Amino acid sequence: MFINNHDGLELSTAMLINAAERRGIEVEILDLEDNFIRLKKGDKIEYIKQATRTSADTYIAPLIMENKEVTKLVLREKGINVPAGIKVKSAAEAMAHYEEFRGKDIVVKPKSANFGIGIVIHKNLQCENCYRTAVINAFSHDTSVLIEEFVPGKEYRFLVIGDKVVGILHRVPANVVGDGVHTIEALVTEKNQDPLRGKGYVTPLEKIHLGKTEIAFLSEQTKSIETIPENGETVFLRENSNISTGGDSLDFTDEIIYDYKAIAVAAAQAVGARICGADIIIRDIQKKPDATNYSIIELNFNPALHIHNYPFVGKNRHVDDKVLDLLGF
Repeated sequence: MFINNHDGLELSTAMLINAAERRGIEVEILDLEDNFIRLKKGDKIEYIKQATRTSADTYIAPLIMENKEVTKLVLREKGINVPAGIKVKSAAEAMAHYEEFRGKDIVVKPKSANFGIGIVIHKNLQCENCYRTAVINAFSHDTSVLIEEFVPGKEYRFLVIGDKVVGILHRVPANVVGDGVHTIEALVTEKNQDPLRGKGYVTPLEKIHLGKTEIAFLSEQTKSIETIPENGETVFLRENSNISTGGDSLDFTDEIIYDYKAIAVAAAQAVGARICGADIIIRDIQKKPDATNYSIIELNFNPALHIHNYPFVGKNRHVDDKVLDLLGF
């Protein structure tokens, strides 16, 4: 069971504080709203923001990871698979490429963004207006937009701390399971009653929203929030699987072979990161990686810790302790 006994702090920061106090480390909250803390033990002092921004990483590493175009370039140079795609600087430029992408599976996303913000996925793109809407949405979050091939497979978050993968999650997009009686809207309301779900990263999971993105995705499935799913039917509300948009987290740390863990570590090292969340699409986790069965779609410079300690399904990986180990406490 999770406990966040630090009101106002994100769960990852609260976890780190609890782990530090168990080790006899003095903790001072410097800025509650910014989740900025100071750890002190003897003569050793460390400043930490949002649980994973620490002195272990250089200033440039997060800047590389924040820029998805630069990240792809660096990883591609290291022989690591990344999606093919283009960068555009205006909606007009994006529309000029519409015919190039029509009929394909694509992802439209801001060049620099986290938590799935501004990302739209289109399968077998046929709707020019839908494409335009996705592009305009992405531009509302950044001045440049990436249009990439959609890589099939399941998405896994690899948490790299130091030179090791300390946790792996398969993140399932926001969803509800029908009972043959209640509407999708009612099922979402019911699922959101789970105490694991909250708002603002103070709980292991985030509440599911029924906004424009979810309603549009339901429409693509010829469903609405008033649809009553059949008993046992799983209805997905989004294409992207971010925990921040209501997804579920399943621990896969022990199920995925070493080869993919080595790729995650190599990716982190390529951008100079000591703490990194690598999002990898894998077709078959039991088959060894090659040029066709995996792709890194994103590196995260501020990966959430709490999702690995409190997965929807799976065991606590105590990754907060791994951060303290890295910092030498």
